[in-house]
Amino acid sequence: VQLQASGGGSVQAGESLRLSCTTSGMVRSINAVSWYRQFPGKERELVAEMSRRGGRLEYADSVKGRFTISEHVTKNPVYLQMNNLKPEDTAVYYCSAETPNKVYWGQGTLVTVSS
Repeated sequence: VQLQASGGGSVQAGESLRLSCTTSGMVRSINAVSWYRQFPGKERELVAEMSRRGGRLEYADSVKGRFTISEHVTKNPVYLQMNNLKPEDTAVYYCSAETPNKVYWGQGTLVTVSS
């Protein structure tokens, strides 16, 4: 499974961005797709997750009500709509795909929010 994240950029506080995660390879084996972010010097943290076994959605408390994970009707790509962005959302964002045997990661995309 290969993942390609895109859509990062620099915005002002209060603005929106939509990240996209395009998957290829053995996509039928994917059980869940997630978005993580990493602040400088910190470990990656879960932002949002979408399970393909039951459709469960999970969000970090810090983004609830502002971020939405969704997917195209073809299940590819998976999006992260980020509204009302705050400076504390500034981070490198990664998408990941969970299969029964392994978790795959895409390269990060930088989101910078200025006040």
